[in-house]
Amino acid sequence: QVQLVESGGGLVQAGDSLRLSCAASGRTFSSVTMGWFRQAPGKEREFVAAINRNGAITNYADSVKGRFTISRDNAKNTVYLQMNSLKPEDTAAYYCAAQNSVLPSTRMGFYDYWGQGTQVTVSS
Repeated sequence: QVQLVESGGGLVQAGDSLRLSCAASGRTFSSVTMGWFRQAPGKEREFVAAINRNGAITNYADSVKGRFTISRDNAKNTVYLQMNSLKPEDTAAYYCAAQNSVLPSTRMGFYDYWGQGTQVTVSS
């Protein structure tokens, strides 16, 4: 089992930055691949970014490529999502997730554990 707790969300203006954190517990953090997903009101949950176990491989949705950066600190059992140049369309609840497979998948069904989410609201 892996327990995940997100933090760092908030209300910001377009163009601002935020850094989300996701603290993991319950299992060796370096043994799981991590991902971030988001869900806007009335929309399906979508992939944002993912990172493999040692941080060497990352994957991003086209909509955030060049603006968002996923990273992890295995010593702190934490994964981060640095979000720059935020846009109103980035407004959503952001969820971190963990999976057992080696490669950072974009598919929700591959993820076994989920956090409760943190809200990000970007005003224009």
